[in-house]
Amino acid sequence: MTAHAHRAQPSAQQAAAARKQAWPPRRGRNAGPSVPESGLRRTLRCVRPHLQGHRLLMTGGFAGLTFDVVFRLVEPWPLKLVVDAVSRSLGATLHKPGPSMDASLQTLILCGAAVVAISIGRAIANYWSAVCFALIGSRVAADLRARAFRHVQSLSMRHHTRASTGDTVQRLVGDVSRLQDVAITAGLPLMGNMATLAAMIGILLLLDPLLSLVVVLAGGVFVLLSRASSGQITAAAGNSRKGEGHLATTAAQTLGAIREVQAYGLEDTISSSFRSSNQATLGTGVAALRLAAGLERRTDVLIGVATAVVLAGGGWRVMEHVITPGDLVIFLMYLKTGMKPLKDVAKQIGRIARATASGERVADLLEAQTDLPESAHARRLDNRNPDIVIEGVSAGHGDGMVLHGIHLTIPAGEHVAILGPSGAGKSTLASLILRMLDPATGSVRVGGADLRELKIASVRSHVSILLQDSVLFGASVRDNIRFGRLDATDREVEEAAALAQAGDFIRSLPDGYDTVLGEAAKDLSGGQRQRIAIARAILRRAPIVILDEATAGLDPASRDSVLQALAALTRERTSITITHDPHSARSCDRIVWLENGRIVEEGRPEELLRDPGSRFSRWMDDEDPSRPDEKLEVQ
Repeated sequence: MTAHAHRAQPSAQQAAAARKQAWPPRRGRNAGPSVPESGLRRTLRCVRPHLQGHRLLMTGGFAGLTFDVVFRLVEPWPLKLVVDAVSRSLGATLHKPGPSMDASLQTLILCGAAVVAISIGRAIANYWSAVCFALIGSRVAADLRARAFRHVQSLSMRHHTRASTGDTVQRLVGDVSRLQDVAITAGLPLMGNMATLAAMIGILLLLDPLLSLVVVLAGGVFVLLSRASSGQITAAAGNSRKGEGHLATTAAQTLGAIREVQAYGLEDTISSSFRSSNQATLGTGVAALRLAAGLERRTDVLIGVATAVVLAGGGWRVMEHVITPGDLVIFLMYLKTGMKPLKDVAKQIGRIARATASGERVADLLEAQTDLPESAHARRLDNRNPDIVIEGVSAGHGDGMVLHGIHLTIPAGEHVAILGPSGAGKSTLASLILRMLDPATGSVRVGGADLRELKIASVRSHVSILLQDSVLFGASVRDNIRFGRLDATDREVEEAAALAQAGDFIRSLPDGYDTVLGEAAKDLSGGQRQRIAIARAILRRAPIVILDEATAGLDPASRDSVLQALAALTRERTSITITHDPHSARSCDRIVWLENGRIVEEGRPEELLRDPGSRFSRWMDDEDPSRPDEKLEVQ
C-alpha cells in the first residue's frame, strides 16, 4: 500500500513574486495611498538612531569641517592683497575703498606665509574631519549591520521561506557598506561643502552683486540638471543592486548543492544562466555610471561657462573701477572653490544613488514585520515539566491550511511518535510547539499557558530539536556542543558527549574537543555529526525533545549508536518523534497517525499492532524486509 502527497512546485515567476512580496513592510490600515517616502529619507531614518552614541566624534568632525570652511573663505585674500598692491605700485588707480598694502618685500613674504599657514590649517582641519567622519561611518555601519542581523533572526519561518538567503546576505553585507557612503562618508562632508558655497555667495554679494548672480545662476542650472538625472541614476542603481542580489542567490544555491550540480553535469547549464544574469546586471550598472558621467561632464561645461562670464564681466568691471584686480581674483578663486561642491555632487551622485538604493533595501529589511508578535504582557514559561495541549488547531505556512482541526494532548514525560505520509503536516505540528508559526484557529498550550501569552525565548528554551541534517557551526567541537547551554562547563560538555556516544571519536580528532569543524562539518560522518548534535541537545536539559527524522539516511551501525544516544536524550523527558524508522516508532508510548492534515489514528503501539486493519500495523508489516514490494512511504 502506498500513500503519496505531492506538493506542487512553484514556477520561477511565482518564486520571484513571492520573494518580492516578502520584503515590503506592512503598513497600517489607514496608511492609504500616501506619497511614498523618498529613498534618501528612508536611508537617513535607518541611520539616525545609531548616531546618538557618536556625538563627540560628530562634534569633532563638524568642528574640523567648520575650520575647513573658514580656511577656504580666507584662502584667496592674501593673493588679492598682493595683486592690488602690485597693481598700485605699477601705477594703477584703484578707486574702490578697502584694505590696501604697499608692494614691499615684507608684504610679499607676509602674504606668502599666510598662504602656507592657511594651507596647513586646511590640511589639518580636513584630515581631522575626514578621520572623524570615517570612524562614525564605520561604527554606524557595524551597528546597523548588527541590528539588521538581529532583526532578521527574529523574523518568522514564513518570512525566511519566501525570502532569498543570498539576497538577505547581500543586504546585510554589501548594502549596509554602500549605505555608509550616502549617510556618512559622502553625506556629512557634502553638508560642509554646501555651507562653504553659501558663505562664498554671501561674500561675493558684498563685493559685486552683479557678478555674484553668475554663481547663483550656475547653481540654479546645476540643480535643474541634477534633478533631471538623479531619478534615472537612482532607478538604474536600484536595478543593479537587485540584479546583484539575484546573482548572490544563484551562487549560494549552486554552491550549497555543488554535489548535485557536479553529479548531474549541470555546470555549463547553471554557468550559462549565471552569465546571462551577470550580463543583465552589468548593463544596469553601466547605465547608472553612464548617466552619472554625463551629469559630471555637463557640470564641467557649466562651470567653464560661468568662469568665462566672470572673467569677461569681471575684467570689464575692473576697467570701470567698480572692483579691483584683487576682487576679480577673489571672484575667480571663489568660483572655482564654490563650484567644487557642485562638481563633487555631480561626481558622487552615482555613488550616492547606488548607496541610496542600498539604503532602501536595508530599510525594507528592517521594516519587515514578523507574523509572530510577542505580547507586551508576555510572561516566562517556568514549568519544568510542562504538558502540551493542542486544541482545535488549523495551521499552514501560506494561504492554504496544512493542519485541520487537530486535537492532541501530550502529558509530561510521554514519548509520542508522529507518523503519516509525506505532506501530512508532521513537521508543521512540531513547528507549532516551537512557536515558529501560530495557528490560524485554535490554540497551543504548554504548561497550561497559550504560547501567544508567553515569551518566545522562554518557550524555545524548554525545547530541544534534532533534525535529519543537524547543523554544526564553523567552531570547535566543544563550542558546538556548548551552544546547547552557553554557561556549561567543560566537564558538563564532555559528560553530554559521553552520554551521546560521541566522546571516543571526539578525542580521536586532531585537537580533540578543540578541533575546529569545517563548513557544515563535512569532515565528519553523518552519524558523528548527529551524535554531536545530540550531545548539544542533552546539554540543553530541555524538558521537551522534538526528533524530526533524526536517524534517516544513516547506515545501520551509525543508526544503532545514534539510537542509544537518543535514548539518553529522551529519558524522563517529553519526546515527539517524527520518523519512518520502525524501531523508533515502536519504542514510543503512543502512535499518532496524520493524513491530509488530520489525525486519523492514534493509540499505543502494541494495541495498534493487534489490529491488522490499522494503518500502523500495515505499515509495520510493509516495513518487513521480506516484503520489499509493498512499502508505505512515510517521511
